[in-house]
Amino acid sequence: MSYSLNTIVLEPLSKAKPKNAVILCHGYGGDGKDISILASYWKSYLPETIFICPDAPEKCAASPTGFQWFDLMDQTPEQILSKSLVAEIKLNKLIDEIKEEYNLLANQIVISGFSQGCMISLQTGIKRKDKINSIIGYSGKIINLEHLSKNIVSRPNIILMHGDIDQVVTIDGLLEAKDFFANNDYKIETKIFKNCEHRIPTEGSSLGLQFIKKHLY
Repeated sequence: MSYSLNTIVLEPLSKAKPKNAVILCHGYGGDGKDISILASYWKSYLPETIFICPDAPEKCAASPTGFQWFDLMDQTPEQILSKSLVAEIKLNKLIDEIKEEYNLLANQIVISGFSQGCMISLQTGIKRKDKINSIIGYSGKIINLEHLSKNIVSRPNIILMHGDIDQVVTIDGLLEAKDFFANNDYKIETKIFKNCEHRIPTEGSSLGLQFIKKHLY
């Protein structure tokens, strides 16, 4: 299968038709290969899951070898939102392609993301008409609170995790998102890692795995 985004695919260990799918969205300046390291860890414990690790749709302005979901350099909040909406369309298209290719329902799909990948996963997942199973977000935030509050469509399971000394996307991103979801009657899970910078610690990958097992298996 050729997808609309360049994609690394990790087939199920069982070699059978996948029963569900996890899409992992990398951060700003990264690529599908980066985030596939997390997929490789999860794969060992989820033998019937297919893992999809796309490159974001644009070459990164700040890292010529990497990719971006949308430009963050010298952009106003309005420009960032506008460009994120383009990325959202492309991620939605990939989700639809995976549904069709593997004959999966939306509630058999999890999207997970790190940093900018978390941002686009939250915006996309909450606005989809067909409710995906879960969103697992690391070190991210809500791109535009006002826009998202006006466009809530579905209520997937959500867990958000963040390092308390993250200097790239500060812990305020998680706290703001936590308030947003509480104010909109979501019950989400959160985890703050002590003395953790802008990365996914071992505990974070383990918690993500547990969340998938709880909701997808």
